Amino acid sequence: MNRQQPMNCWQVLAAMASAALCAGSALAAPVFAPEDVFQLRYASHPLVDSEGERALYLRHSMDIMKDRSRSNLWLVDIDSGREQPLTSGPNNISGAVLSPDDSRVAYISKDDVGSQIFVSWLDSPRSAQLTRLPEKAKNLAFSPDGKWLAFAMRVPRDAPVMGKLPAKPEGAEWAAPPVVVERSVYRNDGSGDKPEGYTHVFVMPADGGSPRQLTQGDFHHDGSIGWSGDGRALYVSANRNADWATDVSNTDIYRIDVASGELTALTERKGPDGDLAVSPDGKRIAWTGWDDRRMGYHRNRLYVMNRDGSDKRELLADLDRNIVDPQWSADGRAIYFQYDDKGATVLAATNLSGKLTELARDLGGTALGRPYTGAGFAVGGDGVYAYTVGSPAFPAELAVGESGRNRQLTRLNDNLLKYRDLAPVQELWVKSSFDQRDIQAWVALPPGFDPAKRYPLILEIHGGPFATYGPHFAAEIQLYAAAGYVVVYANPRGSTSYGEEFGNLIHHNYPSQDYDDLMSVVDAVIAKGYVDPQQLYVTGGSGGGVLTAWIVGSTDRFRAAVVAKPVINWTSFVLTADMSPYFARYWFDKMPWEDPETYWQRSPLSRVGNVTTPTMLLTGESDLRTPMPETEQYYQALKLRGVDTAMVRMPGASHSIYKRPSQLIGKVAAILEWFSRYGPAQEG
Repeated sequence: MNRQQPMNCWQVLAAMASAALCAGSALAAPVFAPEDVFQLRYASHPLVDSEGERALYLRHSMDIMKDRSRSNLWLVDIDSGREQPLTSGPNNISGAVLSPDDSRVAYISKDDVGSQIFVSWLDSPRSAQLTRLPEKAKNLAFSPDGKWLAFAMRVPRDAPVMGKLPAKPEGAEWAAPPVVVERSVYRNDGSGDKPEGYTHVFVMPADGGSPRQLTQGDFHHDGSIGWSGDGRALYVSANRNADWATDVSNTDIYRIDVASGELTALTERKGPDGDLAVSPDGKRIAWTGWDDRRMGYHRNRLYVMNRDGSDKRELLADLDRNIVDPQWSADGRAIYFQYDDKGATVLAATNLSGKLTELARDLGGTALGRPYTGAGFAVGGDGVYAYTVGSPAFPAELAVGESGRNRQLTRLNDNLLKYRDLAPVQELWVKSSFDQRDIQAWVALPPGFDPAKRYPLILEIHGGPFATYGPHFAAEIQLYAAAGYVVVYANPRGSTSYGEEFGNLIHHNYPSQDYDDLMSVVDAVIAKGYVDPQQLYVTGGSGGGVLTAWIVGSTDRFRAAVVAKPVINWTSFVLTADMSPYFARYWFDKMPWEDPETYWQRSPLSRVGNVTTPTMLLTGESDLRTPMPETEQYYQALKLRGVDTAMVRMPGASHSIYKRPSQLIGKVAAILEWFSRYGPAQEG
């Protein structure tokens, strides 16, 4: 195989983008470039007031000097579209909730000590800090009369010790004391080691004052919070079972008396109950959950019950999709929610008889890096709702609607993306060679695409594995296409948004025929005549990294591969990942020591002896979901076999790899440089 001289990763991006531009008209708009990532904006977490007249949302931007994402609250007049900021500056606002009288919005923001609760008034330029808490609050909820705020917060406790050290002499410099771990889940990806303590529910005056802890015990009460109609009780989702540390999904909904702290369980089934919403009159509770069958994929179902836990019933039992974020209409006659359907995110509503009404199918745009689904919505007064709208051409903007009549309010990226020659994205349906199942895919074509030419192709594979791609803006896909590649991405079996049966085709069977699905998609794109079958490349992250490693262990048809944040050895993964109790319970039938052969047969490491494809590894050094030793095992195995390989480690990055914008750019740059070493970027 002829190898080109390696280029600097930034040179690769610049050269490929320039080549793609020069191939077109001299007057063509420039292609999407790495530095454009810092100019992207997107909306998230909308709110709508009780009159249906004003909306709020978080506007996200990139701080190029600090290499951070920022978020601030903006207020929009729905009729005129006029906007104004409620917060500004280098903030990271989260958890915003409107007061019942629409006069204030409470939210979480950082001060010089930590994350605190703030409030801003909508009709005057006033803001106030309400708390000086030792820990970060979350799940804010106003009482119906607006006088109280409920929230959840970790209550620290002393770390365990093992033995006792003698007294340290004054002025002595000793090592830090030993760290003792006794918990099943003792660290989380993205935040690192978990401090000792339990999450409890608090209430405090909404105009500031002392917080009061309501819940007690060695349990986490970190699920959604809702108030009763009379303000005398709270409803919270929590796992207070004796085996909560190992059966992590078995949550229930509890009623908490605000005066006494007395808890009453309203649900008790085996499986999660959460995502709760209290009706405006306080008489009913809507929530989501599922009966635990220990499957790899369970879809969230929608339920309602009376406020005392009686008359539980499921709505929309025949809707074979994952329902999330139920919200009541202002009159209490309908429940709004969202779900993914064939890669699209749908906003819908149902009445209490189970009559479904679809309101929008274009939600999305908050994932930004890769084309995952990701969206938010809110319901206000007078039948008005707001949601994040997205498309392959732009990330999330704010849209509003009423009874399915929808319109986009913001245009945050028009001054950038309207002046870029973006990759057009086309939908593609393919029959799997394994069993002729329908597999959905999308093809992003290079800017200036000429069907008479033959282009190199990148197969980009999503993670999860229980997740879904769709027709959404993705900076990574745009950068690959701008570099001259046809990019194809698909939802092989195991992907969500096609129902439980399709998702569980990989239950205790992953990787498996999802490989056949992906190869069928690649073959279908090659059959269109504009792809060079000798210039195929493959990459994917997390579950996509698993499949990329599985692919190069199964075929040599790809010229180069990049395996990002993979699982290589299922035994070592289950015993070292941050959520070991979950993965062992739902992804395998037995423990590793009980059935080592099954774990090994499903491990990409078992096929490393077949690999001849040049394969690079790319993982965040602080990744605790698919820990760095997974990457290191595969890297060393490839080295021992004499296969061309490299290992790219992202300092400080967790499983997402690019919490910071420059890391997204660095990831794409490294992948494109690796591919460029093993063939020309574009024919002709």
